[in-house]
Formats: sequence, C-alpha cells, structure tokens
Amino acid sequence: MPFPTYAVSTELDAVNQILSSVGQAPVTTLDLQNPEVSIVLNTLREVNKQVQAEGWIYNTERHYEFTPDSTTNEIAYPSNVLQLDANREHHKDKIDVVRRNGKLYDRYNHTYEFTEVVEADVVWYFDFTDVPPAFQAYITARAARMCCVKMVGDRELQALLQEQEMLTRAAAIEYDCQQGDYSMFGFQDGKDYYNSYQPFQALMR
Repeated sequence: MPFPTYAVSTELDAVNQILSSVGQAPVTTLDLQNPEVSIVLNTLREVNKQVQAEGWIYNTERHYEFTPDSTTNEIAYPSNVLQLDANREHHKDKIDVVRRNGKLYDRYNHTYEFTEVVEADVVWYFDFTDVPPAFQAYITARAARMCCVKMVGDRELQALLQEQEMLTRAAAIEYDCQQGDYSMFGFQDGKDYYNSYQPFQALMR
C-alpha cells in the first residue's frame, strides 16, 4: 500500500511558499536564471544549513566512529558534517579534534594521524526533504523573512513574517523536546535519561 506524500515538502514547495509570502507568483521549476527564484532558493539552502548547525535530536549522533585510513592513518572530514567533537566520555583528555585541510586534526597531539578509532559527537547536514516537517516549516518561515528584507523591505510585512518565524521555531523546539526525552538532570551515555535521587533508593546509596 503506497503512503501519501502530501506531508513531504520539497524545495520547490518551500520556494513557492516564500514567493507567496513576498507577493510574488509561484513557479513550476527551480530555474536559477530567474533572479527571484535564485535569491529565494539560495536563501532557503543557507537557512537550512544555519538551522541544522544548531544541532537537534534528528541530526545529532553521539559515539559515532571514524576509522583512520589504513595507509595514512588519517581521517577525512565528511562533507555532510556541520559539527564534530571527540566524545569526552570515551577519549577523556587524550585528543581534541577539529577540521583542518579537509581532515581531522588532533590539536592536543598536533597531528593528522590517529592510532585508534575516533568516537565523536556529530551534527549532520541533511537535504531539505529529509528534514522533519516541523523544521521544514521553521526553515521556510525564517527564509521568508530574510527574503522579505532582501526583496521587499516592507517593515510591516517583516513584522508579520517574524511572528510566523517565532511560532514555527516554537513548534520545532517542541518536536525536539518530545523526540529527545530530555531531563533537567542531564543524561548519561547509553541511557535515555538520568535518574535523580529517589527516597526508596536511600539504602542503596
């Protein structure tokens, strides 16, 4: 049984929403020769990257393993990674990795070479169609406000679009909180949540 696809938003859908927000006619293709389409699409893609770089539950992974090349012992920095940091729980203070020359570089030991697998906490970049709907709405609303500044310059319209942006960001944060099962007590690796003190555990403690 095929699943409905109306809930999936494409870049073309988002571009048309943005064009509509600034009083422009919709388009049927993403023709970059059209100046307005080019501005909107580039803004949408830039905002998509900015929002994802914040790190959300859907694009963040902990303890992701990167294996050194068997010949050079170097690790190429993936092109779809927005943030990467060595997992402190696993590596303690032995290494501290950053991106340099397209590869992982260990700042502590001043080398590109690694003798073991690097476990890292990673924030990934995904195409717009692979982003959850709540974030698609937020990215589109934020891009619409930015396009209004670039293309229209109407302060009243900017204020209305900013209000819509705030509403969609709130919905995105709500989605992130529901999916992440966060707790004010933090978390421990390998567990969904951190158990705070409970009276019946007094004897154990």
